[in-house]
Amino acid sequence: MRRARIALLFALPVAVLAQSTAAGLFQAMDTNGDGRVSEAEYVAYMSQGFYRRDVNHDGVLEPEELPGGHGKPVTLKEWQDNLRHEFRLLDRHHHGYLTPQELMQPPR
Repeated sequence: MRRARIALLFALPVAVLAQSTAAGLFQAMDTNGDGRVSEAEYVAYMSQGFYRRDVNHDGVLEPEELPGGHGKPVTLKEWQDNLRHEFRLLDRHHHGYLTPQELMQPPR
């Protein structure tokens, strides 16, 4: 089950990228306009997927809110912890922010 949730989280950036240009995505995430995406900015932007799926707004994605309508419930904290882990994988230079190049590369 955990692998399925992680796979879902890794699929989300790909889906976002397919709907937007790389520059547009970076600008959308870089809310303070400093030319880099912090962990907080990344988590806030990518959490939008959780909020869209959480139709009853209880802070938990129940099986019926998950793709395919089944799976173990996922809390907002679990979702965001996975996003933080993903951020660290993307931050290849380990400087605490993402450059446009890091954001566009798949996580290792």
